Amino acid sequence: MTLAPPEQPVPPAVTVVGIGADGWAGLTDAARAELVGAQVLIGGARQLALLPPSCRGQRVPWPSPLRPAVPGILAAHAGSTIAVLASGDPMFYGIGRALTEVLGAGVPRILPHPSSVSYACARIGWPLEDTEVVTLVGRPAARLAAALHDGRRVLVLSADAGTPAAVAGLLREQGFGPSRLRVLEQLGGADEACAEGTADHWPHPPGDPLNVIAIDCRRTPGAPRLGAVPGLPDEAYEHDGQLTKRHIRAATLGVLAPAPGELLWDIGGGSGSIAIEWMRSHPSCRAITVERDPERAVRIERNAGRLGVPALRVVTGRAPGGLAGLPAPDAVFIGGGLTAPGLLDTCWNALPPGGRLVANTVTLESEALLAGAHRRYGGELVRLAVAHAVPVGGFTGWRQAMPVTQWSVRKPSISTDAESSAEEPAQHPGDNR
Repeated sequence: MTLAPPEQPVPPAVTVVGIGADGWAGLTDAARAELVGAQVLIGGARQLALLPPSCRGQRVPWPSPLRPAVPGILAAHAGSTIAVLASGDPMFYGIGRALTEVLGAGVPRILPHPSSVSYACARIGWPLEDTEVVTLVGRPAARLAAALHDGRRVLVLSADAGTPAAVAGLLREQGFGPSRLRVLEQLGGADEACAEGTADHWPHPPGDPLNVIAIDCRRTPGAPRLGAVPGLPDEAYEHDGQLTKRHIRAATLGVLAPAPGELLWDIGGGSGSIAIEWMRSHPSCRAITVERDPERAVRIERNAGRLGVPALRVVTGRAPGGLAGLPAPDAVFIGGGLTAPGLLDTCWNALPPGGRLVANTVTLESEALLAGAHRRYGGELVRLAVAHAVPVGGFTGWRQAMPVTQWSVRKPSISTDAESSAEEPAQHPGDNR
């Protein structure tokens, strides 16, 4: 007897409709038809209030927190025609992302509305492609710091009416007090308004919670300048001497080669400089730093917040034990603790094919370990030396910093291993014959 395969659940019919501050009047005929015909209407309380009585479907407000509730609410209304309301463009920091993750790409039908960013750029004459966007909805204001560069234009998606004042305060702290701020409220609606000032002199009380902040970044004369590439000044970090110095740091990040979306393990975090500059290389880069000293771990968190990457995860503990349960990394940097038994092998085994491992040391004992790892796994072993010009009496001479031995290696793919074995069966990956 052949058993019939179990029936697969039919995904609900979901349409996501973007709606702006202009409400029902700003919707297309197609969007209105979807909302009128829906049996279930899901959205924020503010959005649902924009619908007229002709939308007779059951109205279901999103709970807080929203994201964990999405699967359950959709399942509770399976079999019904569902319309979900979203602010502006549902796929731009909107509910569209959560719905496609739950239902699958292409399952919900998306009817976008102009986003608040499009409206803002249209109002103030900024080319959208040249404008950086930072959202502070559900995120700490500190993440804005990484986007601040003299002369840049930044749009901030506000969390609430208090965000403009918080942004002005952060700009002052970061040395961008002269920056011009424009707070654009209720964009596209009948109550659209704009408040203007500088971060140094922000005179406005909290206004409408539905707002976008436009920032013309202007650095205070004499304020520290932080570039967009690895190698920030050492003075940018709070530290107790445990800091990968600027020139070595830049060389190390160059070998680690961060790419968008990748995850770094930074072992022996010290001041967090490697993980912080890894994350500053792209907004989607992620990092976990493992630091055994609790005081240093707290210091790393402060440095990460001040330098615009508050999402850096800090694990207080010793490696390799502190690595247990962490998500698999795309790259690993070992800046301390190399002599801990099993650390190098644990990191190597955690890497996927194509993953990178970089380790720095200044001690002979750890250097011997790296030489052994180089023999076993291959890669590149280099010595980095930096000298600084210093006064010598009435003259100038060179002061040599401690040289750093660096081992870097890329974990080969399975196909590469197979090809290498077939071509050179007697050669070990670490041989140089």
